[in-house]
Amino acid sequence: MKFLKLLSAEESLNPWSCVTIAVIWSSCCCWNRLNASREVAPVSLPNCRLIKGIETGSEDIDILPNGLAFISSGLKYPGLKSFAPDKPGEIFLMDLNEDNPRAVELRISRGFDLSSFNPHGISTYIDRDDTVYLFVVNHPHQKSTVELFKFVEDDNSLVHLKTIRHDLLTSVNDIVAMGPDSFYATNDHYFTDFLLMFLEMFLGLTWSNVVYYSPKEVKEVAAGFYSANGINISPDRKYIYVADILDHNIYVMEKHANWSLTHVKTLQLDTLLDNLSIDPRTGDIWTGCHPNGMKLFYYDPENLPASEVLRIQNILSEEPVVTRVYSDNGSVLQGSSVASIYEGKLLIGTVFHRALYCDL
Repeated sequence: MKFLKLLSAEESLNPWSCVTIAVIWSSCCCWNRLNASREVAPVSLPNCRLIKGIETGSEDIDILPNGLAFISSGLKYPGLKSFAPDKPGEIFLMDLNEDNPRAVELRISRGFDLSSFNPHGISTYIDRDDTVYLFVVNHPHQKSTVELFKFVEDDNSLVHLKTIRHDLLTSVNDIVAMGPDSFYATNDHYFTDFLLMFLEMFLGLTWSNVVYYSPKEVKEVAAGFYSANGINISPDRKYIYVADILDHNIYVMEKHANWSLTHVKTLQLDTLLDNLSIDPRTGDIWTGCHPNGMKLFYYDPENLPASEVLRIQNILSEEPVVTRVYSDNGSVLQGSSVASIYEGKLLIGTVFHRALYCDL
């Protein structure tokens, strides 16, 4: 690099010069990790409409086989924009079988602290008796917990069963349920203090990880990520997929009988991948992405964060097929974080903005 050539031999031995070089080098790496110069061309879909009632985010979406879609809304995350910083978070439900589905806020049972509800990643599990459990990553007072609910369809409500805390669940981003009380979870940072989190990203520390949790055992099962984000499982339940948002890739992990994971392959992309959704019929991965992370973290109403949806087919093959299905410069949808499909329809969620429903 040119700035290295400008240093004399004497200056190169100066410790402050070394610090300067380190800072510039870290800045360049951070700039690249955020894709700070990337712009995307628009890709439109037919018959798209914004979902009425979702105004402050739809960070994660999980769709049941019967077409009921759970949506987490109202995330307040350090360093990210919030259009309603004092409003508690919500869980919405949409019935995608309806011709014109609407978002309905689910009522949460008494005894749960709604005032500090700050939902992030979500995952559902259907038990053998058809009971639907909803796992919700929660950040009350900027801490990390996992809330376990039972869904009662008859009255559109969630019954809170328990709050899960653990020393290994420190900065939880997303979750994929393995049973009625077990799951894999991603920690997107090692540190929990905002300034240290920023320093961790700036220096490019790979201290993020994946944790397996059950009442009998809690353990780290994968590590070495810049920032492990979305996580999901293949339809045959043999592989776990992990998105590293700052390394722009998806890790494929083989799941073993003891719940440990081993790395199989990595798919490198050119965007910041957020949550991962799986088509249960084809096994395709759908992901909401941030083309330019700088616009997401440094919100400017004159230069809005864009949205991007990718479809990844045959990820286990030697040549996976990656298709950009939708992209927008932020004029319609800001900061896409998830994309889920059902019966030829696509539901796109965002970190702090609206939700979009389109025909494919």
